[in-house]
Amino acid sequence: LPDRYGEGYGVSYKGIDFADDNDISLIIALDCGIKAVDKVKYASERNIDFIICDHHLPGEQVPAAAAVLNPLQSDCSYPFKYLSGCGIGFKLVQALCTAWEIEKEFAYQYLDFVAIAAGCDIVSMTGENRVLTAFGIKLMQQSLRPGLRILFESGGLIQDGTYQFKRDLTVTDLVFTIGPRINAAGRMAHGELAVKLLTAKTTKQAEEPASLVNSNNDERRSVDKEIVEEALEMIDNNAEMQVQKSTVLFANHWHKGVIGIVASRLQDHYHRPTIVLTESNGKASGSARSVNGFDVHEAIEECADLLENFGGHPAAAGLTLGLEKLESFKLRFEEAVSKKILPEQLIPTLEIDLRIDFHQITEKFFDQLNRMAPFGPDNMRPHFATYHVVDTGKTKQVGDGTHLRLEVHQPQISNTVMTGIAFKQGHHYERIASGEPFHLAYKLEWNEFRGKKNLQMMVEDIHFSEDEI
Repeated sequence: LPDRYGEGYGVSYKGIDFADDNDISLIIALDCGIKAVDKVKYASERNIDFIICDHHLPGEQVPAAAAVLNPLQSDCSYPFKYLSGCGIGFKLVQALCTAWEIEKEFAYQYLDFVAIAAGCDIVSMTGENRVLTAFGIKLMQQSLRPGLRILFESGGLIQDGTYQFKRDLTVTDLVFTIGPRINAAGRMAHGELAVKLLTAKTTKQAEEPASLVNSNNDERRSVDKEIVEEALEMIDNNAEMQVQKSTVLFANHWHKGVIGIVASRLQDHYHRPTIVLTESNGKASGSARSVNGFDVHEAIEECADLLENFGGHPAAAGLTLGLEKLESFKLRFEEAVSKKILPEQLIPTLEIDLRIDFHQITEKFFDQLNRMAPFGPDNMRPHFATYHVVDTGKTKQVGDGTHLRLEVHQPQISNTVMTGIAFKQGHHYERIASGEPFHLAYKLEWNEFRGKKNLQMMVEDIHFSEDEI
């Protein structure tokens, strides 16, 4: 497993030399390798074969490996193009089961990993991904690996003293409970720790790596918060940067392990294509995140002559360049973005699936919605809008006033009362408490408290204008 600090991401010469020194004749690259043309050639010269399982965009030349599994190759006829890297590894396992006459069910034991990868890599939750994820979640609800059980316990999703989930598992749980903890191992220390955790056969074997992974995650949160605050200050203090169509930031002391997370947070804040870079092995190395509908990989590709390497997807990418080319790259990337990005892509929007009144929200209605799960990109959990709602007098500020716990109704329509949580909307409290009508945009979810279960709103936006949303 590559050390991201000593070897970088993906296939490395160090890894190939290790294989050569230990008489290993085959390397299987998972979620990487599609652009490792020179490295695969280097391995071939040492009689080492490669099987590449990757879902990133190929370059002009595909490595001369023994086999390349990537549905994005121009000549690949595989019907589903959006598998995660792990999903493509699963396809290899399925193929080996067929070739070696192993029962096909043998491969299904890995569907929990496929589901976690699909959710956390933010791939399209349609077609085959949706099927694999649904069965992976079902597998986890029936039988959990010891390491995963400890991680779910750490995230508060398993009932104390049992092996049972408190509620049905969702993709959101995978993304926010499991993904960050697994990622933290490689970001803050070494990814091998996560492998030991996930492959542990007993709870005892899993306890130590789980403790270390959770500790890594706590450290990651702290470092992430510090860098985000510093990055926001850099932008706030630079008038030119505030009006640009893109953000490119560099600081040589930033922790390489969290800059992808920082790029995502900055993109959420300013809603424009964002690249965050730090110094690694004498180079500027970092991650890019995009806004909906804009191909950041294509914009980076327009600057390819300034880069040592890059790769990724339309929504996210990684890149490395010489420190001396950093300023030139900032200018060129801004030009590339400005040339193609549409004004509406720079404005955060929330698409409402249905306008609904509170009396129409029933358990049966919610159960029907959940038949469309698992939810994710291209199959998002529906957003609803309800207009002209009024506080019942029980709405409260929570979290030092930052958030709201709403209790609202539509007195002109029905007696139905709905509760909800509105994160970072505490500044609306006085207007809501005054009895002023307002509109809500939200998602629905089950809330369990003291043994009682009810549907509540996860509020995305509060709108006071009488104009239609």
